[in-house]
Amino acid sequence: MASFGFPASESVTTPEEITTERLLLRWPRETDAEEIFARYAQDPEVTRYLTWRPHEQIEQTVEYLKKSTVNREEGRSFPWLIRSRETRLVLGMIGLRIEGHVAHLGYVLARDAWGQGYATEAARTVVAVGQKNESLWRIEAYCDVENAASARVLKKVGLSYEGTHRREIVLPNLSDAPRDVHCYAIVRADDGRWA
Repeated sequence: MASFGFPASESVTTPEEITTERLLLRWPRETDAEEIFARYAQDPEVTRYLTWRPHEQIEQTVEYLKKSTVNREEGRSFPWLIRSRETRLVLGMIGLRIEGHVAHLGYVLARDAWGQGYATEAARTVVAVGQKNESLWRIEAYCDVENAASARVLKKVGLSYEGTHRREIVLPNLSDAPRDVHCYAIVRADDGRWA
C-alpha cells in the first residue's frame, strides 16, 4: 500500500536557543504553559487566522507543549518560544514543521506584540536556521487571503509570493469550510543559493 505521508527528518538540526537584537528564542517547556495560555493561547483575536481554536483550559496548552516536545525529538517540528530580551515576557511562538525536504514556517504573537517588528525579526532568524540544513530545499508559509499583516512579514523575510491556493486550509475560527490562502516560499537552487 502506498503511503503519502512525509517522513520525519533525522538530518534537520536546530539550536535550542537563538538570540536576536531584541528577542530570545528557545524551545518551549511544559513550565511555560501558564504564561503561554495567559498571553495568547486563549485569545480569540490572536488565533483568528490559525488552524487551532483558542485554548479554553490550561490543560490544552500543557498537552500542546508535551506533543511539541515529542515532535521535536522525532524531527517533525521545531518550535521556539519568543521572549523579549529586555523584559523576558513571552511574545509568542514560531516554528518550522518538517515534511521531507520542505519546512513550513508558522508563528503566533500575543496581541500587544503586534506591529512592532517582532514577527519579522523572529521569522528572518528561523528562516536562516532552516537554510543552514542541507536536507531542506524549500521553506514555505501560507496565510489567509485576508491576513495582510502576515503577508507583509513573509515578504520582508525573503519569501516570494507563489500564488493563491483555493480552498486549501480550514481555519476553524473563521469557517468550517477550507479557505483560500496565499503561498510564499524560498527555495534552494542546485548551486546552494536561496531565492
